[in-house]
Amino acid sequence: MNDITLVVLCAGESSRFALSVKKQWIRIDDEPLWLNVTNRLSSYSNFQKIIVVGHKDELNYMKNFSDNFTFVEGGNTRQQSIVNALKFTESKFVMITDVARCCVPKNVVQELIVNKTKASIIVPILNVSDTVIYNNETINRENVKIIQTPQLSDTQLLKQATQSDIEFTDDSSAIKHIGGTVHYILGSQQSEKLTFGDELQTLPCLKQPNSNTFVGNGIDIHQFENNKQMVLGGVKIDSQVGFKAHSDGDVLIHSVIDSLLGACGAGDIGEFFPDTDPQYKGSDSKELLAFIVKFINNVGYDIINVDLTILAQQPKINPYKMLIKSTMAKLLNINNQKVNIKATTAEKMGFVGRKEGVVVLSSATLKYNNWMNK
Repeated sequence: MNDITLVVLCAGESSRFALSVKKQWIRIDDEPLWLNVTNRLSSYSNFQKIIVVGHKDELNYMKNFSDNFTFVEGGNTRQQSIVNALKFTESKFVMITDVARCCVPKNVVQELIVNKTKASIIVPILNVSDTVIYNNETINRENVKIIQTPQLSDTQLLKQATQSDIEFTDDSSAIKHIGGTVHYILGSQQSEKLTFGDELQTLPCLKQPNSNTFVGNGIDIHQFENNKQMVLGGVKIDSQVGFKAHSDGDVLIHSVIDSLLGACGAGDIGEFFPDTDPQYKGSDSKELLAFIVKFINNVGYDIINVDLTILAQQPKINPYKMLIKSTMAKLLNINNQKVNIKATTAEKMGFVGRKEGVVVLSSATLKYNNWMNK
């Protein structure tokens, strides 16, 4: 085992990426890009530790994919994410890369390692072959280089350098700012950065996602509460009772949230919105569902359909079915036809039959976002 920690930065918002899925979550066959990149890079050398830096809303979900990495919450900036990762780095050297550099070849990583003692930081660069203009003046292209990642740094120096209030766009800029030395090696055209989405068709290591579908089930139960507005599927229901709950008690939406999370293997509603957290007291469940739909899309899935069964002695559901269907379709960003609602009574049996509450069962089907067709 060598004295290098590998850090893969995956905590960005992908604000410039043209698709609904975040770039770190596009699927390469069955793997999210961040996992595909981390697995490939980690196979190039026997690193002392491998750290994956993820977005705070996705970090727990990322942990489902591997037991081999240390997962660290990212910051609001690239530099803050590095600072967070360095808190868990004890090795003499640290190699930091961006998940957007998804096709870095093995020879670049090996060359970084071979040269690790030659300077404070080892940096891959590309020469520029085109004519370059700066401030409307043509400049000597021999003096212009393109900086790439991964970059391999002396850990202690990088820890010192990243404490600055200045936001640096790469590690070498921070190291140079405190007087550190830089050694450049030849990078690779294969290390093109995935930024806007149009690069997806040319990056050599990317394979299209597979065509699997994923099914999840959800069930939720709420008892009635007097003198409270009933909300079901985001629709206000004319009733003398509402649902007893920490939030607005929308039992239908809560069931759908669990089915969506089940389909992508992300736990349950309580892990995202615990009923012990005062910030969710009285919450509008439509807002909770909107958060989950965005999460589902961010981590690489499209929603295919949902199917719901409402078990209720009261209220009567049929007068509201079409409005609930259209409301849920808008919240889920799917066509009305892909939301199916069934309603039945309990034949006066059990707590539902005694008109004490309502049960909703739901199923959701997801598929991977097919970025190849975008």
